[in-house]
Amino acid sequence: MGDHNHPSGDPTPSRADIDMTRTIVETARPMGIAVHDHIVIGRNGHASLKGLQLI
Repeated sequence: MGDHNHPSGDPTPSRADIDMTRTIVETARPMGIAVHDHIVIGRNGHASLKGLQLI
């Protein structure tokens, strides 16, 4: 998928991040597009939605 940053520096995925990612995954699936991950980058590190088992 892609990545984005959180200006606060906290890479914890927000509810909006999770909901938007799931919507993209569900929309892309019938078209044969696989979303592999969504990475959130913050000043204090990064978070992988796949790694957190959120997608």
